[in-house]
Amino acid sequence: MSIQFDAQTKTFRLETLKTSYVMGISEYGHLLHLYFGKKIGNDDIRVLFAGKIKTGFCPVPNGCDKKYSLNTLPQEFSSDGVGDFRYPSITVVNSDGSYAFEGKYEGHRIYKGKYRLDGLPSLFANENEKADSIEIDLKDSVTGVCVTLYYGVFEEKNIITRAVTVKNEGSLPVSLRRIMSFSLDFRRSGFDFIHFYGHAYLERLTERQHVTHAACEISSAKGIPGHEHNPSVILCDSDATEDFGECYGAALLYTGNFLCGAKLDQFNQTRFVMGINPEKFEFILGCKDKFTAPEAVLSYSSEGFAVMTHQFHDIFRENACKSKYMKQRRPVLVNNWEATRFDFNGDKIVDIAIEGKKLGADLFVLDDGWFGKRNSDSAGLGDWTVNREKMGGELSDVIKRVNDAGLMFGLWFEPEMINEDSDLYRNHPDWVLKIPGRNPALCRNQLVLDITRPDVREYLIKSINDILDNNNIEYVKWDFNRYLTDVYSLLADSRHQGEVFHRFVLGFYNLLDSIILTHPDILFEGCSGGGGRFDGAMLCYQPQIWCSDQTDAVWRTKIQYGTSFAYPVSSMGAHVSACPNKKTGRTVSFKTRAAVAMSGTFGYELDTTKMTDQEKEECAHYTELFKKYYDIITFGDYYRLTSPFSNSGYCAWEHVSKDKSECLVTVVTLEALPQEHTAYIKPKGLDENAIYIIEGADIKLTGKTMMNAGIPFNMFIGQYESRQYYIKKI
Repeated sequence: MSIQFDAQTKTFRLETLKTSYVMGISEYGHLLHLYFGKKIGNDDIRVLFAGKIKTGFCPVPNGCDKKYSLNTLPQEFSSDGVGDFRYPSITVVNSDGSYAFEGKYEGHRIYKGKYRLDGLPSLFANENEKADSIEIDLKDSVTGVCVTLYYGVFEEKNIITRAVTVKNEGSLPVSLRRIMSFSLDFRRSGFDFIHFYGHAYLERLTERQHVTHAACEISSAKGIPGHEHNPSVILCDSDATEDFGECYGAALLYTGNFLCGAKLDQFNQTRFVMGINPEKFEFILGCKDKFTAPEAVLSYSSEGFAVMTHQFHDIFRENACKSKYMKQRRPVLVNNWEATRFDFNGDKIVDIAIEGKKLGADLFVLDDGWFGKRNSDSAGLGDWTVNREKMGGELSDVIKRVNDAGLMFGLWFEPEMINEDSDLYRNHPDWVLKIPGRNPALCRNQLVLDITRPDVREYLIKSINDILDNNNIEYVKWDFNRYLTDVYSLLADSRHQGEVFHRFVLGFYNLLDSIILTHPDILFEGCSGGGGRFDGAMLCYQPQIWCSDQTDAVWRTKIQYGTSFAYPVSSMGAHVSACPNKKTGRTVSFKTRAAVAMSGTFGYELDTTKMTDQEKEECAHYTELFKKYYDIITFGDYYRLTSPFSNSGYCAWEHVSKDKSECLVTVVTLEALPQEHTAYIKPKGLDENAIYIIEGADIKLTGKTMMNAGIPFNMFIGQYESRQYYIKKI
């Protein structure tokens, strides 16, 4: 097995093909973190940590020797209130009001297969895939609080997962105020912290900072991960690049408030943590109650960011979602939102669909405005009944006309939201998140339904499933267009209001279980005002997520660049939109807009009824190209050849088939230079000894030559222009 326990040395060893993860039980029962990194020999690694140093102001646990301090030792799950002053893994307020947890080893279980989590999404092992799990119990002997650490090892994919449960085995209730899904201690400094920040219309831009004694920390307290920070980060060597250096990538499978941080302690040791944001979080655990924290996915590479990225992409493509669309070709879609907003009728929708077919589209998506009295964003949300007057009859009639035109039909929903001007709100004003005595904040003229309530979830499940079950709908866009405020549930008493944020997330997963998992033949795409809910947990339900409401191709190079560090190209919803762009006013050639959208799911956000025949022919050409390169783009390895944040004047990326037989290199110029200039783009991931030819060019070279000498790219083609190179082994 990939997990071993040595009873003599009391050490645990988790191993993938390239990685070793080692921990050991100390002489006093604490679980210490000994090593995580490039695969090492089967030695007794404890000898490297034998020396303990007596240091001032570092408390010693009762009964331990004077050189044994939890404030200096590398812990696997850090204690709280008993001598470790660094980031705690847990905070528990005990029944006597004390803040203390000291977990000591109680036992463990090793078994084949991947563990599962109650009520939360997690990665799974495929049939015939080698994956092992271990559970390690740590117990506080005074309070009876027991923590179980979960580790999943995907040996061939070089991925290790972490999760935690907390169970109150005492006789009195306790309050859980903080719980991290993982904590990693490194007995060194010299790390950088890379995270992905932004705002609505500009998500997951890349920022890199050196880890110092002041915390590097990102978080969300918005009820969802949000646009400002993403729950995926990288801790890496300060000199790490795409092809060099140690990298520790971490992605949290959680669609709620999160926190991630890294910080040096007084001895220049690094602690790296990730989990639920403790802000506004409290969970009461009665006797025998259990709390499950979300899963974190760890991807380690000793060879730079590219290898780390490939490991993330492979695991999210193959071990997160069971939708048939993970392996089956997905349709190219055309969406009506940019064309019509709320101003449409059934005939207009059918006309857009018919013209969309001429672009090579396979699917038409009807966006917001088809239900209730929904003619603006101020009314109708929550009333999931078809507006027959607006649609000119039944929804099924419009669907049939679209199907007769040769296209599949998709539909937009925003299940967790409600307008005050709706029949649902008039009948159930108590169904929203709202603090008694306060007028709740509005965003996009809407409030948030309290999906912690079973009756609210029952209504949504029935309403939405009725539409999906009684119409030929083959795609659903699931939207979420505001953050959570006024977070208070009338179903919970005052003592349990700190649970509402987390229970909201659990209620959301219950909705997904009851709607998405019961409709395996429908392609679901996530959305939250663009990319506000783009996380690993969503990829367990939805094969793709709308990457951003920013469709400007130049900004998209930056958004998709940052997104690619953890999430596969196949998960990035990316469309061609009209120019000038409605968000930036920028005009970019259709060729470049198509090239950028090809590094995603590819589709169209424009009014097909206002396009010229030449424009439609151009669309059809690039749709055909995308379908030609589909397998390389969707299932191949992705390389960031240059950064759009650099001063090179261009951005380049590459898709390479797993067998290295073909690749697609895309280059976009970000600025026009005053004179001719030739740059050389160096592909990656090719077979060094094979001979490759560039389609449409008289260039035939070995993979070694191409990767080291590069292929010429003329920079004088103009600003925002692009070029694609299809390279094939001969």
